[in-house]
Amino acid sequence: MASILKSLRLAADPNRLRLLLLLEREELSVAELQEILGKGQSHVSTSLALLKAAGLVEVRRTGKNAFYRLKAPTQLMELLRDAVAEVPETGQDSQALRLVLRKRQDGMRRYFDELAGKFGRQYVPGRSWKGIAEALLKLMPPMVVADLGAGEGTLSQLMAQRAKRVIAIDNSEKMVEFGAELARKHNIANLEYRLGDLEDVPIRTGAVDLAFLSQALHHASHPERAIAEARRILKPGGRLAVLDLNRHHFEEAREMYADLWLGFTELEIENYLKNAGFRNVETAIVHRETEAPYFETMLAVAEK
Repeated sequence: MASILKSLRLAADPNRLRLLLLLEREELSVAELQEILGKGQSHVSTSLALLKAAGLVEVRRTGKNAFYRLKAPTQLMELLRDAVAEVPETGQDSQALRLVLRKRQDGMRRYFDELAGKFGRQYVPGRSWKGIAEALLKLMPPMVVADLGAGEGTLSQLMAQRAKRVIAIDNSEKMVEFGAELARKHNIANLEYRLGDLEDVPIRTGAVDLAFLSQALHHASHPERAIAEARRILKPGGRLAVLDLNRHHFEEAREMYADLWLGFTELEIENYLKNAGFRNVETAIVHRETEAPYFETMLAVAEK
């Protein structure tokens, strides 16, 4: 009984309780636990050392890596699970855990990034990024697409090759005029430019199959409203794709690019989408720049 009481006293600390509940679901490294809990390395390591000394967790070492896993008795964990409601952070921990586990697959993604980096270094007749992009566009089913925050509409013009109709929205009169003139010049009849705001999109409810926010959300005063507007204009079963910057600390972007937000974390985007009512939400880091300030591009897709 003494050991159970000692264990309960240890687990009474909310952060140690969160650690135990996380390790019940998955073995994790100190770095992964830091990311999930938002705590410093010394804080997490100290808590783990206390739990390990009490026999509640153990360490599995593989090469240079160390993973902590649960060793606590079942009856103790049953008591702790009953206390979840008293620690509101556990709900966010579950979301953060999913993202951390998803990032474990980045090893394969980095491998494909390396392959992509080699693409085009050696000349091969007929092989180009443009060729691949054209092939993928041809495979896109005919649909009504909204390009939100379209700028001059480069993406809109590419998608118009295959889409049934593309509606490009931007809040800059000059951008809309420039894009519309390009569409007329190149006889792109299924591309329409409209002046409008991300948070008040001039498209009727339930009108489009695909809504696209490409490097536009960090210009929105209220990103959650822009996401909600994107959902409003989608048909049932329609999809949203968001390409934006991962959270960064390059403050100069506010002046250089008129950015209102310094990117977003995957968890923030996931919460925006789920709170707006989207389902089947997926996020991933799809590109990492190799030169300072080392911007990372995040892709999120979701379904109405």
